[in-house]
Amino acid sequence: MTGTDRIDVHQHIVPPGYSRWLVDRGLTAGGMPLPAWSAEGALAMMDDHGIRSCVMSVSTPGVHLGDDAEARDKARYVNEYAAEQAKDRPDRFGFFATLTLPDVDGALAEIAHSFDVLGADGVVLLANVRGAYLGDPAFDPVMTELDRRGAVVLIHPSHLPGPGLDGAPPFLLDFLLDTSRAVHNLVRHGAMRRWTRMRIILSHGGGFVPYAAHRMAHVRRDMELTPDTYLADLRKFYFDTALSTSPVSLPSLLAFADPTHIVYGSDWPYAPLPSVTHFSDEFDKYSDISDEQRTSISHGNAVRLFPRFGTPG
Repeated sequence: MTGTDRIDVHQHIVPPGYSRWLVDRGLTAGGMPLPAWSAEGALAMMDDHGIRSCVMSVSTPGVHLGDDAEARDKARYVNEYAAEQAKDRPDRFGFFATLTLPDVDGALAEIAHSFDVLGADGVVLLANVRGAYLGDPAFDPVMTELDRRGAVVLIHPSHLPGPGLDGAPPFLLDFLLDTSRAVHNLVRHGAMRRWTRMRIILSHGGGFVPYAAHRMAHVRRDMELTPDTYLADLRKFYFDTALSTSPVSLPSLLAFADPTHIVYGSDWPYAPLPSVTHFSDEFDKYSDISDEQRTSISHGNAVRLFPRFGTPG
């Protein structure tokens, strides 16, 4: 590995009680088996891949499976579990708090507890919950509160609200579309101009957004926003590099995104070690990038989002 001092904003945690809860219901994370997680395993992976610190999050399907009370209980459990890991190794671990959407009242309560009591570094939101996408006006109170706090938000994809394609589990293709749908819905509802203090990170290089941004801007039927305004709003998002640094995807991301808004992501442990190694190596050997920009993506941009991790040595 040539990369050092990486800050990984897209690394997952799988609390054991949460894993058992999903397994008992026959659920997976977008078609991926639930991996075992341990702090020791995470630190070993990080040391092998030049990752100094990470901000962990719970992946899809989140905690809301239809019952508000159950979702509140599980959110509190996974957030307190993650907070314990961060408390034990604050130099290595941070966490995005899990919320209870579509239960707005529960989400507001969990925001307060997670930031004010547990010291969360941000929150993770699923792109859609049972077909209701981020940008839905029903979620405005949660977005307003996150903006008031200047929160960092990781948007993670989930199952599309419709039938899948046989032989293509959701994580393979649908996740990229799910993120792209959420981005469009946020932009068309004015999110990037209404909530200017909140910073939003898009998983997996933003899904299809960098590649399709100009198509999205110019071929819309709802033209409340001019194409230039639409594109400017898209560029306000941050983009993580999880599984997105191939020789064909990275150039698209670099060509579109604000260079100060690209941050490193591994997607471990859902992305197995060979995949983490492959995409990290692809980034390290990518030649059409300056040393300064490589450093910014590896950690500099993330330090501005998460100042407590300090300036890398």
